[in-house]
Amino acid sequence: MHQHADHEGGTCDGHDSEASFLVRHHHLVLPGLSGLFLLAGWLVELNQGSVGAVGGLLYAGAYLAGGWEVMDSSVRGVLRLRFDIDLLMLIAGVGAALIGMYPEGALLFFLFSLGHGLEHYAMGQARKAIRSLGELTPRTALLIDGDEERVVDVEQVSIGDLVRVRPGSKLPVDGRIVEGRSSVDQSAITGESVPVDRGPEDRVFAGSLNGNGALAVRVDRLADDTTMARMVKLVEEGRRQRGRSQRLAESFTRWYVPAILIGAVALILLPPAFGILTFKDAFLRGMTVLVAASPCALAISTPSAILAGIAQAARNGVLVKGGIHLENLGGLRVLAMDKTGTITTGRPELVAVRPIADLEEDELLRLIGAVESQSTHPLARSVTRACRARRLEVPLASEARNLPGLGIDATIDGRRLLVGEARLLETEAPEDARGREAAARALEELRSSALTTMVAIRDGRVLGVLGLQDRPRSNAASMISRIHRLGIGSVVMLTGDDGNVARRIGDEVGIDRIESGLMPEDKIRLVRALADEHRTVGMVGDGVNDAPALAAATVGIAMGGGGTDVALETADVALMADDLHRLPFAIALSRRVRWTIWQNIIISMGVIAALVPVAALGLAPIWLAVVFHEGSTLVVVLNALRLLAFRERTD
Repeated sequence: MHQHADHEGGTCDGHDSEASFLVRHHHLVLPGLSGLFLLAGWLVELNQGSVGAVGGLLYAGAYLAGGWEVMDSSVRGVLRLRFDIDLLMLIAGVGAALIGMYPEGALLFFLFSLGHGLEHYAMGQARKAIRSLGELTPRTALLIDGDEERVVDVEQVSIGDLVRVRPGSKLPVDGRIVEGRSSVDQSAITGESVPVDRGPEDRVFAGSLNGNGALAVRVDRLADDTTMARMVKLVEEGRRQRGRSQRLAESFTRWYVPAILIGAVALILLPPAFGILTFKDAFLRGMTVLVAASPCALAISTPSAILAGIAQAARNGVLVKGGIHLENLGGLRVLAMDKTGTITTGRPELVAVRPIADLEEDELLRLIGAVESQSTHPLARSVTRACRARRLEVPLASEARNLPGLGIDATIDGRRLLVGEARLLETEAPEDARGREAAARALEELRSSALTTMVAIRDGRVLGVLGLQDRPRSNAASMISRIHRLGIGSVVMLTGDDGNVARRIGDEVGIDRIESGLMPEDKIRLVRALADEHRTVGMVGDGVNDAPALAAATVGIAMGGGGTDVALETADVALMADDLHRLPFAIALSRRVRWTIWQNIIISMGVIAALVPVAALGLAPIWLAVVFHEGSTLVVVLNALRLLAFRERTD
C-alpha cells in the first residue's frame, strides 16, 4: 500500500465542498506536474537528439514532483528502521537515473505518483460515504423562546430547549416530541426504507427528514453528542481498527520488503561477477524487479475492502465498530439471540392481573406500577403503559434497586415491595405458605397459556401475579430463515423467561434450540460453551441486560432502537433500527467483504508472481513493470469500491 493512502490530512474525499478543485484534489496535482515535466523533457530530447541541460532540468522536475511523497515516506521509514514499499520505488527511480535512464526513471515516478493520487481519490469516495452522513444534520435550529421563534446555530442549543421543526425540514437535534405528529424519514440513521409515524413522547434524531407535520421537539442531546455525530465518530474510529487479514498483510510486508531488497542486490551483483550480464544490464533488471515485486496492491487489498464495507453498512443502518468485527461477522457458525426485545417486539401487553392478598386488581397494578416505573425493562414499560391506560394514580417509589436476572425492589410508603421472577417466592416470602400456594396455582394457569409472569411481594407477603404476552416481530421468522440460508447452522434462543413461553415463541419463528430460565451469568456460560463448540458465535441482544453475553461472544450485536447509548457503546455491531432484516444483510455484506479481500490478494500476488520472473529475465522494461504494478493497485481499489453498491440477494 502506498504509505500515504490513509492519511487524514487529505481532502480528496471532498468533505470541504467550497474548496477549490486543486485543494480538493491535491494528490493529483504533483502527478500532473510530473507528467508535464516528463512530456516537456521527452519533447526536448526528441528535438535535440539528446537530453541536454534543458532536458535534464525538465526530467529533474518530473523526478521531484513525482517522487516527493515517495521520498518523504521512505526517509521517515528508514529513520524508524522500517523498510516500506515506497523505499523500493525510490531506489528503483534513483537507480534508473544513475545509469542514465532519465526518461525511464521520470516515467516510473510519474506513474507511481499518478497511481498514488488515483488511489487517494478512489479511497476518498468510500470515506465520503461515511462523512456524508454527518453532513445530513442542519447547522441551524429554530429555537422556541417563549412566544418567539428565532434561528440559532445548532451548537448554541442546550439540553431542555424547545426546537420547532417545520414540515419538509431536517431535524437539527436529538430529542422527544412534545407537540405535533408527523411521518419522519429516519433512513440516514436507521436505514429504514419508509418513513415512520412519530408523535408526542416519541424519540427523533438529528438528520431525519420531517414529513408534512410541524413538530416541537425537546432537546435531550447536545449537537456534538447526537446519534448521528456519534455514528460518524464510531465509524471513523472503526475503519482505523485493523482486521485479521490486514494484520497478516502488514506482517507479510514487514519481512517481504527486506527480502526483495536483498534479492535485487543479489541480482545486480552476482550475474556481473560470473560474467553473465554487464553491470548496467544487471542493475536495470534489479531496478525492474524492485518495481515488479512491490506489494502495493497486496497492502491496500484489505483496508480498501474494510473501509468500503464499513461505509456501506453504515449507509444501511448497521454500525460496525472495526474491521475485525466486520470480518468476524461473516465467519459466524452459530447465532445466539435474546428473546424479549430482540426476537419479540419488546412491547408485551398486560393480559392478566391475579391478586393473591386482599387487594383489588387496580390497587395491585398501581403498586406494581410504582416499582416498575423505576425500570427500563420492556416488561416494566408494559406495566406502566397499562397503568396509564387504566388512568391509575401511581404512588411514589424510592430507593429502587435492580436485582440482575430476578427483578427490582423499591420502597413505597415505608414498605419494601419487590417485583420479579417467580423464583423469588421461596427466598422472599418463606413464611407466607398460603400466598405461595395461591401464587403457584396462578402461575401454572398463566404459563399454560404461554404468558410471561411476574410476582409481587411486599414485606414477605405475596400480593399477586401478573401475566403478559409478547409477540414475535413480524419479520423474525423470515429473518431466521434467511440466516439459515446463509449457512449458519444453529440459531439459539437465550432467555430468562419461562420454558412454555420460550417454546411458543421459538416454535413460531423457527428457532433451532431454546435455553430458558437463564440468569445473566447463565447466558455468559452458554455463549462461551457455544464458542468452544463452534469456534465462532454471535450474540444478539438489546444491549442492556445482555451486555455481558454480548461481550463474551465473538461478535456482539445490539438491537439499536434508533441509536440507544448501550447499542452504540456496548456491542461490536449495532442494528440502528429495530429491524432484524439488517442482520442477514450485515452477515452477507461481511462475507462479500471477505471474498473481496481474497480476490484482491489473488490479483495482487498473481501480478507479482507473473511479473517478477519476466523482469528478472530482462523480458520486461521498467516502464511496463510500473504500468502493471500501478494497474493492479487500482484494480484492487476499484474492486473494493464495488462494495459500496452491495445489495443482499433474497431469492
